[in-house]
Amino acid sequence: MTATLRFWAAAREAAGAAEETVGAGTLADALDEAVRRRVGDAGAGAGAELRRVIERSSVLLDGVRVGRAERASVPLPDGAVVEILPPFAGG
Repeated sequence: MTATLRFWAAAREAAGAAEETVGAGTLADALDEAVRRRVGDAGAGAGAELRRVIERSSVLLDGVRVGRAERASVPLPDGAVVEILPPFAGG
């Protein structure tokens, strides 16, 4: 299965990209793949920063908030769009 990850605000900064495509069967697998790519490309610090941002972010799957569901238990349909939305400041 392939999914598109879209990174917003601080997640975009930590990822160094606005979006990317990953192959994954679950939400957890997709997010882990994004972190692994940063470790391979820029060292462990980049992966750790993206992991930190992801852990405090809201996640939408095809426009629906995932909430507090265990990410490993959320299956990804082929072609899914996953949006990572860090907390925003301001009003």
